[in-house]
Amino acid sequence: MSSVLVVGYDPQAIPGVDGPALHAALDAELVRFGEHGIDAAMTLIVFDESADPTLVTSLSERPWDVVVIGGGIRKAEQLLPLFEQIVNLVRRYAPQAAIAFNTSGGDSVEAAQRWL
Repeated sequence: MSSVLVVGYDPQAIPGVDGPALHAALDAELVRFGEHGIDAAMTLIVFDESADPTLVTSLSERPWDVVVIGGGIRKAEQLLPLFEQIVNLVRRYAPQAAIAFNTSGGDSVEAAQRWL
């Protein structure tokens, strides 16, 4: 079974966003992975000192086939340093994994499938 790690920005850390609703949508996307026969996990991070250790732990958990980096991290200009940090950590701790990008939390399956 293929394995995918989705890396997203923690919705609880986004001012003015309905965190629980967004988190429910992300959980629904994990269910969709299962419906496609893909074993997936999600790591939600924030732009602080916890980002590195949180992501390294997830990347080191198992050999991932694909790491999907969420649009919430990639699209926000103020998160560019975090995006670069994530890409470099993926290269270092999961060099065998393809890197994919979604446009929203609702198309992570399709992003991963481009590389599976």
